[in-house]
Amino acid sequence: MQSGYVTTPFGRRSMTLALVQRQVDTEQANNKRPVEKWRVFRDVGDARERLGLQDRALAVLNALLSFYPAVELSEDNNLVVFPSNVQLTARANGISGTTLRKCLASLVDAGVIIRKDSPNGKRYARKGSGGSIEDAYGFSLSPLLARAAEFASLAQEVAAEQRRFRMMKDRLSVVRRDVRKLITAGLEEGVPGNWQAVEDCFVEIVSRIPRRPSTADILDRLDEMTLLHEEVVSILEDNDNSKKPDSNAIVFGCHIQNSKSESCNESEPALEKVQGEKPASINERERKKKPQVFPLSVVLAGCPEIAGLGPAGGVSSWRELMSAAVTVRSMLGISPSAYQDACEVLGDVETAIAVACIYERSNHITSAGGYLRNLTDKAKRGKFSLGPMLYALVRQSSSTIGRRA
Repeated sequence: MQSGYVTTPFGRRSMTLALVQRQVDTEQANNKRPVEKWRVFRDVGDARERLGLQDRALAVLNALLSFYPAVELSEDNNLVVFPSNVQLTARANGISGTTLRKCLASLVDAGVIIRKDSPNGKRYARKGSGGSIEDAYGFSLSPLLARAAEFASLAQEVAAEQRRFRMMKDRLSVVRRDVRKLITAGLEEGVPGNWQAVEDCFVEIVSRIPRRPSTADILDRLDEMTLLHEEVVSILEDNDNSKKPDSNAIVFGCHIQNSKSESCNESEPALEKVQGEKPASINERERKKKPQVFPLSVVLAGCPEIAGLGPAGGVSSWRELMSAAVTVRSMLGISPSAYQDACEVLGDVETAIAVACIYERSNHITSAGGYLRNLTDKAKRGKFSLGPMLYALVRQSSSTIGRRA
């Protein structure tokens, strides 16, 4: 760097602490090894969004580098270039003077170049007796040398982020295609299910994909579309399972076609099928025998957050709790099909309690719909009970109140 002190711009251009810090950082930088100027230029171009630069600013930087005669940037050479605005405009594809000044300012603000203005604001160089440049005023390219490693690292980060973005976008496209075709298959095959709700959910997710999505947008939509894919597959799998022969009848040697078998009715009276009624599973029968209903006061003690969502701003009955649970279902993004499945397995009141517990712990649950679906699957296998989850929240609420007291 030709200047051993902080320099300020000429005329009405203001000086800021950020510009001072950039000059100090450039002066104190440890990277003094020569670097190939066009390689650094490519790194700056790749990291232009991180640096807040537009394409036209890169065209101006390209023009500035063209006035530096050597291929490598080195502190042994003069790093100040001093072209006039007319020369810069000619080499920057003929941009206007106003745009040129804005681009130069953005390059300075990004810490890519440093102004080294003369006493009168003109750009020129003074040569010694041997013809070498002793002093020059214009734009110093020293930040490109000092920050070469930083620019290369930024360019690598941007490239990695772009690869990740393309990969996530491809995954979203595949999952979106799969969900669309699975919904169509379910409708065409007449599979029982609330397909209208599934279709509405699919359309709603797709409608929230921006024309120019960010990586965060893609990840959010991918999570939602993946969850919807799981729900659609679950509906189709449930339909396939419902078509399979009853495994208990096969064990006892009963044939489904033989409805007059007395041995089948005598050995398993609880499996006797009423005309037009869907056979209940073992877990459903056990649930009906031993419903998991707790005192409403206990539920509200463990889940006070849901109380304010009742029809009249409070919950004083099971009906009002179920109404509040429907509101919470929508707030947490739980799909209608997941809620309906839970009601069929757990029961309406028990599902409302489960949703109240999930709402109480919503800050610790990534996907409320997936969590409820998981509880439902465990309940089908007889491996879930509301008691431990509810009473854990009651104890937690009691300890919190105790600490406040």
